[in-house]
Amino acid sequence: MHSTRKIRDDLIYVGGSDRRLSRFENLFPIPRGVSYNSYVLLDEKTVLFDTVDESIGRLFVENVTAALDGRTLDYLVIQHMEPDHCSLIDEMLRRYPQAKVVCSAKVVPMLVQFYGLDVKERALVVAEGDKLSTGVHTLHFMMAPMVHWPEVMVTYDEVHQILFSADAFGTFGALAGTLFDDEVGFDSVWMNDARRYYTNIVGKYGAQVQALLKKTASLDIEMICPLHGPVWRSQLALLLDKYRKWSTYEPEDRGVVIAYATMYGNTENTANVLATLLAERGIHPIAMYDVSGTDVSELVAESFRCSHLVLAAPTYNGGLHPRMDAFLADLKALGLQKRTVALIENGTWAPVSARHMRALLEGMKNMTVLENAVTVKSAPAAGQRATLEALADEIAAQIGG
Repeated sequence: MHSTRKIRDDLIYVGGSDRRLSRFENLFPIPRGVSYNSYVLLDEKTVLFDTVDESIGRLFVENVTAALDGRTLDYLVIQHMEPDHCSLIDEMLRRYPQAKVVCSAKVVPMLVQFYGLDVKERALVVAEGDKLSTGVHTLHFMMAPMVHWPEVMVTYDEVHQILFSADAFGTFGALAGTLFDDEVGFDSVWMNDARRYYTNIVGKYGAQVQALLKKTASLDIEMICPLHGPVWRSQLALLLDKYRKWSTYEPEDRGVVIAYATMYGNTENTANVLATLLAERGIHPIAMYDVSGTDVSELVAESFRCSHLVLAAPTYNGGLHPRMDAFLADLKALGLQKRTVALIENGTWAPVSARHMRALLEGMKNMTVLENAVTVKSAPAAGQRATLEALADEIAAQIGG
């Protein structure tokens, strides 16, 4: 039984959701599941925009069949070749052998690599600015390389003023019958999933996202149809503002994230003291995370959100605590910049973790590392409160200023 929904009278949602998958890309926890979005346009020619992950393959076939309602499929537009969006391409091409594949040039060899599919004879390869008339509708194609794969393109329907945006503007989170952003109530839960999705998957490619935003800035957009998460129709200004900030690495909040590694609680205690001192100085929001118990995708998202980071870690095997080391490696790989960072180190006989954290941070762009790290030997001593107060004063003055 199908579960389609109309977006417009001639545009039908044919995707679905997966609540069984525990980790997206086998990396990122998705306790609220994920949706795989696909759309059918019913014009003089019919168009299917992307397919879905094989986990919802049966539902997808039923949805597409119901949407076409006896008609054949004329065009399959492939905007992105990750398997969670292209696993049913071969199935669709078998069912609709006359359908043409509309894609960028880089998609053709990828279809061979993933599925052994040679589509040269039925491919309509499009480039930047190309258009396709389907009858009433005209589709405009814009290349979006490295948002976040090299073959990606997006499609604009000038009649409905809809942008089919591939993986851009997507979020984690399954859909529960509701489809549009104003139906799900885009609260902090959905925004946290949107931020975590962007920062961990697309975050490295800020310059490429900026290029796409510039291309679409001149378009009249009433709706954005991404490949994950809700369809955007009511809060486009909010969404575009968030993407502008995330892609330029501008903090959303002038606040503090304290990320700590701790072995026996002493480094955590030091971090708690600093958090209290910051709160007494009127600083908020303050978020604290144990890097050993918090998934790194959450830490990355929070680091994109806030202007200031405090990193506290013990020395471990003459170096840096492994979980803190992995967290900083992720931040570097994802290109985070424009943050101010304070360091707290711990070590019983040879504390060196601040030196290692500083070296990693100095290898990143546009990061300001405060000069004076706080050093704890085994456990925080009463005499160190003044040092922590001085650090709290410095951070508070920056945020307040």
